[in-house]
Amino acid sequence: MLRGRRKIRLETERLTLRPPQHADFHAWTGLRRDSADFLKPWEPTWSEDHLTRKAFTNRVYWAQRAIASGSEIPLFLIRRQDQCLLGAITLSNIRRGPAQAGTTGYWIGQPYARQGYMREAIRAVVHHAFHVLDLSRIEAGCLPENTPSRSLLESCGYKYEGVAQSYLQINGRWRNHVLYANLRSDRRGRSET
Repeated sequence: MLRGRRKIRLETERLTLRPPQHADFHAWTGLRRDSADFLKPWEPTWSEDHLTRKAFTNRVYWAQRAIASGSEIPLFLIRRQDQCLLGAITLSNIRRGPAQAGTTGYWIGQPYARQGYMREAIRAVVHHAFHVLDLSRIEAGCLPENTPSRSLLESCGYKYEGVAQSYLQINGRWRNHVLYANLRSDRRGRSET
């Protein structure tokens, strides 16, 4: 059943995108710990055991099950030149049938932000979603004040669609999110926000 897990590997100009592995624990924990102040304002509250080996092991097993079931594709961004872990991207909530849609979520460690790595990763995941998974719509959301994330989404072909009230609990509070979508056959033209 988990055979498909090994087949998920995307390559970009500078990155390999692949599922998390048990051997990533120290790199992941170090990057998350060192980037905590940078990440926490944009993420759900971290559990007390967030950075523990047990929580990471559970994350790896969850990723394997999610990929095998076709419900999600969690990937780590690995810089090819030195095998450094930079962040992660997930194509989640994959819906089949009439929807043929999924949702992108992502994070990058502070030292690697605003260097184009996440743009490469998002474009690779969107291409995979449209041309391999045959999805029609890829959604994303972010906090309205997260200007870098909004600009990133727009540069990757996502268009603004509106605001979802109290969409997710971020850093301990229910927060509104701006919603974006990238359509395989998009005839909407330029983004208007």
